[in-house]
Amino acid sequence: MNPIMEIEEAAKAIEWQADHATNNGAPCTGRVVRGQLALLGGGTAVGRRIAHWPGKPLEDALPLRLAGGHHNLVLTGTDLRLAPVYRGEVTDQASVDALVLAVTRDHDEALLPWLDGPPQTNEAGRSASIMAALMWLAGRLGPRFELNELGASAGVNTMMERFFFDLAGTTAGPTDSPMQIVPEWRGPPPPQADVEICAIQGCDRAPVNLADKAEALRLKSYVWAEVTTRIARIDAAIALAAQKVPDVAQMDAADWVDQRLLAAHEGDTTRVVFHSIVWQYLPPETRARIERAMAEAGALATADRRLAWVMLETNRQTFRHELTVRYWPGGERPVLLGTAHAHGAWVEWFGV
Repeated sequence: MNPIMEIEEAAKAIEWQADHATNNGAPCTGRVVRGQLALLGGGTAVGRRIAHWPGKPLEDALPLRLAGGHHNLVLTGTDLRLAPVYRGEVTDQASVDALVLAVTRDHDEALLPWLDGPPQTNEAGRSASIMAALMWLAGRLGPRFELNELGASAGVNTMMERFFFDLAGTTAGPTDSPMQIVPEWRGPPPPQADVEICAIQGCDRAPVNLADKAEALRLKSYVWAEVTTRIARIDAAIALAAQKVPDVAQMDAADWVDQRLLAAHEGDTTRVVFHSIVWQYLPPETRARIERAMAEAGALATADRRLAWVMLETNRQTFRHELTVRYWPGGERPVLLGTAHAHGAWVEWFGV
């Protein structure tokens, strides 16, 4: 791709992400993201790297990588110039552009590493869709589940057995949990079913340690500043992790899936591999390996030792976040159970 086309692709990604944030209740963050356009010719190392991104800027969540770095400067108190923008006090885009350029120029070296990896929002709100899928599966396969999460980041959703869920009146989990998952529900409620999580763990290439204040703050930096419900969920996750540390292995996703599928499988249990807004970040060869491993393990599944695959992932054609399920034996073909807001604000249940 020639340099002009690279800049155009980066600009399109920034515009799309800014619109997406604005349309999803975060107009202040949308303005900061749109301010990244000012960096494309602004003479910073960050701007040059964005302008000549070697991959696919939107699929790589490039604008959100830098958005995390900008928010972190405010959260840590390192530079508060963008704070009025996040508070909605500065709304003129030209003024925001100037602030983003000035802040980036002054923190160019510190911001560069934020571009090295995808954002790790580790959004607890997405667990509403996962729990609804487990309820649906429980009616077909039984209530006992062993859960295994790909791209678990800090392991927030590997603590979901300690969350309280109210899904349109269908409830699960301890009512006194600091993590209260109560999304707007569209469509019929999910089936009320017992869900027993016998074990839960995850993997990530670069896990975040919620017990480390700096790492926890980094995770918080990826949360859109004005969406206070999400900020509160991160704080609740940190509190739960202080009680019991999440079990997250530092491993490649495909290697970990191979390992988990070979592990001893307790009888009368469904082994579940699940992930949310992760698939797009995995290399094609990794995705292919996981698909083969799941198909091969599914062929060996029995009525006593079952296997399921639960995915809340982005349809790259429609950009809808679709909840799909496959299970073995008997349900090898994907079933679309619903769609959801990227951060769990709402779930649209199809009632299959």
